[in-house]
Amino acid sequence: MNRDQSHFNRRTVLQTAAGLSLASLAGCLNGSGDASDGTTTANDDSDGQGVLNRVALEGTSLVVELGSEADVEQVNLIQPNGELFGRREVAAGVRQVSFEIGTAYDPGEYRVLAVQGEDTVDETSLEVRPELEIVDVGLFRNNPDKPWDEIYGESETNRIKDSEAFVSVHNSGTGPDAVISLRFSGDVPNPVENPRNEGLYEVDEVVIPAGETRDVYSNSLPFSAKIGDDAMGCSVDTNAGTFSAHVGSRVSGDELSKEFNIEYSGSDTMTDCKVTINEV
Repeated sequence: MNRDQSHFNRRTVLQTAAGLSLASLAGCLNGSGDASDGTTTANDDSDGQGVLNRVALEGTSLVVELGSEADVEQVNLIQPNGELFGRREVAAGVRQVSFEIGTAYDPGEYRVLAVQGEDTVDETSLEVRPELEIVDVGLFRNNPDKPWDEIYGESETNRIKDSEAFVSVHNSGTGPDAVISLRFSGDVPNPVENPRNEGLYEVDEVVIPAGETRDVYSNSLPFSAKIGDDAMGCSVDTNAGTFSAHVGSRVSGDELSKEFNIEYSGSDTMTDCKVTINEV
């Protein structure tokens, strides 16, 4: 993670102006705001007269807007462990600074300090913590309106359209995250345990801002033709089972999973086979 490591006066970072009451920020300290557009807001002063007029997480950046009357030399961002994440000097006339936190940060409460001279003249905090959830799994055959050609290329799409899948992942938390792996296990025709490129098609990660949903496309041909007489897959008889989709999170380092029921019917070839997927 890239962080500003320049020298700073620790007293400047930590000192709080006399009389500052964090209680006055109640309702703002827990990342309140509308995350449906990828924005999480900690402090939103509608009249624009405060010092920290607005502190919000937009995508993978923490944006600080200063009030029109603010007299501030710098803005410091403090990590949950109490160490300096970054510092931004505020030039004359500047009313907005930002910190790029990316998707390799430590989740928790981040403090924003407005500093003038030796004093911290205003302070607020923002909870930055993602929460990923698998919400859907789909196949090309059932979702032809997805941008398969854009993801795989037209010639490649013709080859994999009966085999590849996507997983939709929603971030209901207050911070961005990234999916860094995708795999399938259980009753799929081709459950690859260690897929190439961590199972993602030609990307290292899929960034998911707070409040948003992204599709993650597979690279392991999980629904290719079945292997072996007892393998799950298309058959003239109905063939049903249960499989799990697994995605890895960059921020937490954990892998989350969700089970789905799958049913193949109508043919022994993937081209003519009907595949139905539902949540367990």
